[in-house]
Amino acid sequence: MFTLTIGAFANGGSIPDLFTCEGDGVSPALAWSGEPAGTQSFALIMDDPDAPAGTWNHWLLWDIPAGHHSLPQHYRAVGPVQSGTNDFGKTGYGGPCPPKRHGAHRYFFRLYALDTPALGVSEGAERQALEQAIKRHKLGVAQYMGQFKRL
Repeated sequence: MFTLTIGAFANGGSIPDLFTCEGDGVSPALAWSGEPAGTQSFALIMDDPDAPAGTWNHWLLWDIPAGHHSLPQHYRAVGPVQSGTNDFGKTGYGGPCPPKRHGAHRYFFRLYALDTPALGVSEGAERQALEQAIKRHKLGVAQYMGQFKRL
């Protein structure tokens, strides 16, 4: 079974301030296992489907080599790993930062197992380009969700 875990908070639980705009806004450490046979790389999409203007993209990564089974806290894309432009207009991780008094938002981390070592998507690409490439190469997906609200 393909699973994704984040040790800093329970699946469905509250995301600690450290990983949000109320704290340092660093990415949490991720770990995964049980990817499907034939996996040659991974891609990650983190988003907030509860954003007022529609789904907000927080983190886009791809070309994560198949030999990797974790990302450390405060990860910055290096080597073959590519990073896309999030909806903050930056590459890399953008922590949860919903409007104040808007209630809890859900943040989904989806890790895709892919049948190719490289998706051929340019560094800095936006989600639509990444999703198009994922569709052609997806073997499986693992998901983890956290919640966050600002008072």
